[in-house]
Amino acid sequence: MRDPRDILIRPVITEKTNDLMADKKYTFVVKRDANKIEIAHAVEKIFKVQVESVTTANMRGKLKRMGVHEGYRPSWKKAVVSLTANSKPIEIFE
Repeated sequence: MRDPRDILIRPVITEKTNDLMADKKYTFVVKRDANKIEIAHAVEKIFKVQVESVTTANMRGKLKRMGVHEGYRPSWKKAVVSLTANSKPIEIFE
């Protein structure tokens, strides 16, 4: 089993994810090959909370240009983690 800190890369902080935090849903950038079970175990171990569900999405890298040169930003995986009703909020986002 992998180290939980290798699975979670960083949190996603946007206006939309801040609105989800009121419903105890937290968004993370995770490793591309991580599955929902590994993500749930990683969040439970690192933050000491109980995970209700995990939703994942593969985000495709955007096309960017600098003059005549084109390239793509890297693709990444996003996970939205829902906590149980009796779990405490995650401290890192506050």
